[in-house]
This record gives sequence, C-alpha cells and structure tokens, in this order.
Amino acid sequence: MLNQNHTEQEFLHQVDAHKGMIHKVCHVYCHNPGDRDDLFQEIVIQLWKAWPGFRGESRFSTWMYRIALNTAISGLRRNRHQTVYLEPGLFSDSLRDESDTIEKEEKLATLYAAIRRLSELERAMIMLYLEDKTYEEMEEILGVNQNSLRVKMNRAKEKLRRLTKPS
Repeated sequence: MLNQNHTEQEFLHQVDAHKGMIHKVCHVYCHNPGDRDDLFQEIVIQLWKAWPGFRGESRFSTWMYRIALNTAISGLRRNRHQTVYLEPGLFSDSLRDESDTIEKEEKLATLYAAIRRLSELERAMIMLYLEDKTYEEMEEILGVNQNSLRVKMNRAKEKLRRLTKPS
C-alpha cells in the first residue's frame, strides 16, 4: 500500500528531477547502452518498490543514491563475468569546458581507466566525490561511517594518483 504522503505523481517528479544521477550510476556500472537501459529500469523499479517507505529523514537525492548504488552493485555481483567500464565522457559536465584539449581528454581517459581498477566501494565513493557530496551524505548513502570514509577516500585517491602517474 502506498503511503498517503507519497503519490505516484510526486515519485515521477522526483525521479525526473534526479534522472541525471541515475544515468551517471548506470554509466559507472555498465559498459554498453543496452545494459545501461536495463540498469536504469531496474533502479526505477527498486525506487518505486521502496517509495512507500521513504520517510523524508534524508534528502530524496541521498535516498535515491543509496538505492541506485545498491541496485547497481547487486547487479554487478550477479554478473561478475562482465567487465565494468567508465566512458571518457561520463562526468563531462562537471569536468570539462568548451576549451578542453585532446590532452585533457587523454588525462580523463586515464582517470576513468584507473577508476575501473578500484573496488566497488571505492568507485562509489569517487563517484559521490565527483558529485560534490559531503562525507555526511556519503555516510547516509553508503552506510559507512565518516571516519572510515575519510580513510578509505584518502587510500582511493592515493591509488588513483599511483595509477594515473605517468610512467
């Protein structure tokens, strides 16, 4: 039974307002367009199933991130034989401007290749970091306390530095 405070129209409005975030999660965890479409649909289904339980104790976007990431990671675990890729244009809106050069594109490609080599949790943390999420928001989304997140984030950043360092 749907909570009276959460109408279908409100759900559709919220999903539409935050669909860019869902697309980014899909790009991080799926390589080809068909898989991304399937994951997008699965995330929306899981959001709809969880919608009656959304109590508004956190922001909708935080709640949505948690469900989207859990759905993506669960799917990844079910499909271990598939390789997960990040495409060079994934975070293009926040990382590039009109004057980007080929050199910047190559650096981004190197960064995304390095991110693919991180663990599931590290990829999720880096994605949230690139989205300018605070450690408090990351804690809510990932269910990992802030102190642990800070340590893990420092380690992930150091791994990325080593992986992207020119030989």
